[in-house]
Amino acid sequence: MAKVVLGFAPTRRSIFSAPDAVKYANLTRERLKELDVEFVDIDDISEDGLLHDDNDRIKIEEKFRAAKVDGLFFPHGNFGTEYEVCRLAKALNVPVLLWGPRDERPEPNGVRLRDSQCGLFATGKVLRRFRIPFTYLANVRLNDPQFEAGIKNFLAVCNVVKAFRSTRILQIGPRPFDFWSTMCNEGELLEKFNIQLSPIPMPELTAEIKKVKGTPAVEETAAYCKSHFNVCIKDEELANVAALKVAMRNLADKYGCNAVAIQCWNALQGEIGIMPCAANSLLNDEGLPVVCETDIHGAITAILAEAARLDETKHTFFADWTVRHPDNENGELLQHCGPWPLSCASCKPTIGYPLAFDHPGAVEAEAKKGDLTLMRFDGDNGEYSLLLGNAKGVEGPYTKGTYLWVEVENLGRLETKIVEGPYIHHCVGVYGDVVPVLYEACKYIGITPDLYDDIEEEVKAKIHGY
Repeated sequence: MAKVVLGFAPTRRSIFSAPDAVKYANLTRERLKELDVEFVDIDDISEDGLLHDDNDRIKIEEKFRAAKVDGLFFPHGNFGTEYEVCRLAKALNVPVLLWGPRDERPEPNGVRLRDSQCGLFATGKVLRRFRIPFTYLANVRLNDPQFEAGIKNFLAVCNVVKAFRSTRILQIGPRPFDFWSTMCNEGELLEKFNIQLSPIPMPELTAEIKKVKGTPAVEETAAYCKSHFNVCIKDEELANVAALKVAMRNLADKYGCNAVAIQCWNALQGEIGIMPCAANSLLNDEGLPVVCETDIHGAITAILAEAARLDETKHTFFADWTVRHPDNENGELLQHCGPWPLSCASCKPTIGYPLAFDHPGAVEAEAKKGDLTLMRFDGDNGEYSLLLGNAKGVEGPYTKGTYLWVEVENLGRLETKIVEGPYIHHCVGVYGDVVPVLYEACKYIGITPDLYDDIEEEVKAKIHGY
């Protein structure tokens, strides 16, 4: 599992029961430990282990900053001190989770001990005044299933935000001339989102390939291919595939990149005589997203999808929306020349030749059927959004490359969204439903979620636990 660390700052207000606030803070600590949540506590700073004093808040901020927390969790043990919550959240600029335990029945004499829900209402308003985005987990009990689901969803949201804010993409070559649809605004991506590109020319890649040829890493990669794929290309061509894979990994590490966008055709074929698809597949299977046709927005999409899963064994695949299913009105073919990770394949993949090119190095395999999330980060004219929704794998005709026929709720609606934009024919898929996580993450990273299914209330319910 990806490592996500929460700053844990339970809060109270003085006019309600302090002992009850301490009691619920401690119960929440124990519940987080049961759920294997890694968190940084404040019980060594605040005398009662709660946030309500401004001097404590300053020390808590220093501790959380030093620990590089990925998110903040503010359980309201009783009403809570809303301005201290907001001051801390403003200073740290990470995702914020608000929650408070369900209030008990009033005492026989009419006294209410906590009023946690009322405090949450107040904190939500003041967070808005501070212009701080936040996630609200409904006023449920610690052992309610909504609490566990809400915590896990929030951890995934934090992971997406962390990955997005630290994005640096290795750009290998310019986009192919014919692919005007994959152009991007490098300066705007940096100004708006701190997304950095590390562009290198094709000769730098080929120089690295020559450097690594014959090394143990390349030989091990070629041996791995022979044991995990049906290899239908020559040994020297497979050696080029392995060298390309190792070279891209080295360059990504050299430039500190968490994704790669490669030109992939046709200058590369003239230099090393292969398609890069199999090398891309190997890196995707290691959790380093590699996308085709220098699609920078596609690489950003893959980073978001990869982070949303938390499970580091489930990797993304980069695909074209290509043609409608011949028999299913809501069916569509997802396909590409072969960059999909091995973990997606329903059979032993083949390294051979692609559909539209003469050079070796493509991968052929049908992907596993199952429930999917499909998405596309894109933008133009200064506005960015994330198209996302669900799909399921279905039966369909054989075709070349890595492929999967999928069914969506309403293909006409999806098709219209893609054509009207700002999206293109590329998307990223991942197994499982991470739509709620990505929908919620959009508020923190400053883009608009764009659901292609009519499920917004359902998505909100999964995040908020109601």
